[in-house]
Amino acid sequence: MSRLQYQQTINFPVVCAGVGVHSGARARIVMKPAAAGTGIRFRRTDIDGCEDIIARGDFVTEGQLGSTLTNEAGQSVATVEHLLAACAGVGVDNLIIEIDGPEVPIMDGSSAVYCELMLAAGLRQQRAFRRRIRILETVEVSDGVKRASLSPAPDDYLSIHAKIEFESRAIGTQQMALRMLPGMFARDIAFARTFGFAKDVEKLKSMGLARGGSLENAVVLDGDNIVNPEGLRSSDEFVRHKILDAVGDLMLAGAPIAGVYEARQPGHALNNKLVRALLEDTDAWCWESDADQLSAQPAASAAG
Repeated sequence: MSRLQYQQTINFPVVCAGVGVHSGARARIVMKPAAAGTGIRFRRTDIDGCEDIIARGDFVTEGQLGSTLTNEAGQSVATVEHLLAACAGVGVDNLIIEIDGPEVPIMDGSSAVYCELMLAAGLRQQRAFRRRIRILETVEVSDGVKRASLSPAPDDYLSIHAKIEFESRAIGTQQMALRMLPGMFARDIAFARTFGFAKDVEKLKSMGLARGGSLENAVVLDGDNIVNPEGLRSSDEFVRHKILDAVGDLMLAGAPIAGVYEARQPGHALNNKLVRALLEDTDAWCWESDADQLSAQPAASAAG
């Protein structure tokens, strides 16, 4: 059997602040250790008596240009995906995230700052096995040419295969395949920034979006050209960011996924549609932890 997987939280609280890419509102977040079994929960400290906002797919109320979570009391927090991707990427299962505004700060448009903060705090192994969602049957969703699926994997990790196609020659066709092995996300994916097109900025702002967007927190394209003077962090930064988003969106399933995620032209709405389809199809997955394998070992030995 492979190395036993236990739940993890961080050793001590960490703090950061910044603006929301869509609201333009400044917010301060405090990430705090949480007990085993808590999961990832947001708390709006600017709302008196705010109930916890649970990071789970059925709490998603918006998924077009980011994932917004809303609890039963109607209290919400927006653009959670980059922070959730960092949690999934470094292996944090339990965390309380206090936030004093409506939207998670975009920071530099990637997950790098959130990964660095959690790793600087250190990860604390807890006395509870990590639960996984084991994919048993393929689940697939589509929206026009866009499609995404989850299918069984031979091991305990999430494998990702993503492909994107854009008319802009700065992007073109990019694809990438990887396995979410320990340490890989922080090294190879977390740095990839969100991106958008200059021609869409005024339209988004008229819709009340992108009010906090800038060259400091996004890669901006003007036709076939990249506007940012520093250029790209990698030639395939665009598909890497789509993978980053997918890792965060899939975290909303409620546990790490042992399966294969494949997508063409993925986006938040499509990923959330996939998570909801998975959770609704109870024959397509099961809960699993290393505790199950350990409890089965004596019986297997006796039978032998």
